[in-house]
Formats: sequence, structure tokens, C-alpha cells
Amino acid sequence: MTQTLLLLPGLLNDSRLWQAQAEALAPVARVMVGDLSCDDSLAAMADRVLKAAPPRFALGGLSMGGYVAMEIMRQAPERVERLALLDTTARPDLSEQSHRRRDAIAVAQAGGFDKIMPTMLPNLLHPDHLKDEAITALAKDMARATGREAFIRQQTAIMARPDSRPFLSAIACPALVLCGADDALTPPDRHQEMAELIAGAKLVVVPHCGHLSALEQPEAVTRALAGWLEAGGAI
Repeated sequence: MTQTLLLLPGLLNDSRLWQAQAEALAPVARVMVGDLSCDDSLAAMADRVLKAAPPRFALGGLSMGGYVAMEIMRQAPERVERLALLDTTARPDLSEQSHRRRDAIAVAQAGGFDKIMPTMLPNLLHPDHLKDEAITALAKDMARATGREAFIRQQTAIMARPDSRPFLSAIACPALVLCGADDALTPPDRHQEMAELIAGAKLVVVPHCGHLSALEQPEAVTRALAGWLEAGGAI
């Protein structure tokens, strides 16, 4: 029986973040992408995803999607067959990070939502990929499609996320932790930390890659996910 792979996007991303992986992995998994645009807390996001998901599934999340994936592991670990955390962190927001999020919410509320993604891109992408029109145009279009109100809900949820580090040692399923080598928002040391806290986790650092690894280096991310999906036990 083909397994289900449930993928969770990041802030201002939609299912197109995972399009390359969904197409490439279709022979080995039924790919679903969760909707994280409707709720203003991680708990509610996780609950919505779980209600739409089959009884058992492999779970992967990038950035905010990783925060929701960790929340799903708190709510329903028995339903998750394996876990992939990409370009994310188990740490809570620092005060200065929350301050920047509140500033961005204020900009969006004042009518400047269309300025948000262009200002975010230098932190999201490897410098070379800032010159890639296909990647930057898609990031901007996903943001427009997600919209201002969803952005405010998502930022509100992200600011309130808990410190997941004490919980990670309870994760018992095969785990993959992956990040771009040049991820400026959640750098490799954050992923090393998570991989050390999850028993048996495999750490993959993708060269020439920033925060949006699934878009920036789709083939490398797909290879890592394929190996994780096909592993019979610990990877």
C-alpha cells in the first residue's frame, strides 16, 4: 500500500512550495499538503491538518510547517510514521524576533502587505537565488495568494510557539532534519541541535541553499525525502 506523505508549508507559502517533491515522489507516496492559512495558533493548525489526514502518514514541514509538525507530534504522535523537519527550529521566538513580526503585521495592516515578501527574500534565499526570477516570482505569488489576513494569523501563531527542545527526545519515529547550508533564518546549528535531541535522526545540510530549500535545491531535497521514506527503520 502506498504511504501518505503529508507536507506542511512555511509562512506565506502554499502547496507550490512542495510541487517538485510532490511530482517526484508520486511513485512512492500519496502526497498531501496541509492548509496552514486559516488559524492563528499552532494547535489549531495542527488540529485542522489532523482532521484532513489519514489515520497514519509520514510528516514533513518546512519553517512554520516544521513548527506545526512538532505540534502534531505533541497532539498525535501515534499517527506519524516518520518525521522530516526542514529549515526550522525547535526554539521559541526571541523577543527581537517577535518585535519584527509585530512590525510586519503593522505594515500589512497599514496597507503595505505587498512589500512584505520582497523585503523577506534576502533572508529566505541564498544570494545567488535572489537572481533567479523563477524562484523569486513564485515566492511573491505564493505570498499574494496566501494574503494579508492569513499572514497576520500565521505570524500570530509563530510568535506564540513553545520551546520544543524538551519534547524532542520523546520522538521515536525515523526522523530527517534538513537545512540549507546558508539558511540565515534557521542556520545549521539549530538543525544540529534538533538532530542530537531526536534519537537516530539523520542530519542533511544542503550546499548552496538558503531557507527555502524545497524551492532552491529541489532535487537534493527530494533525494533526502526519498531516502527517508524508503528507510525501513531508523535512518
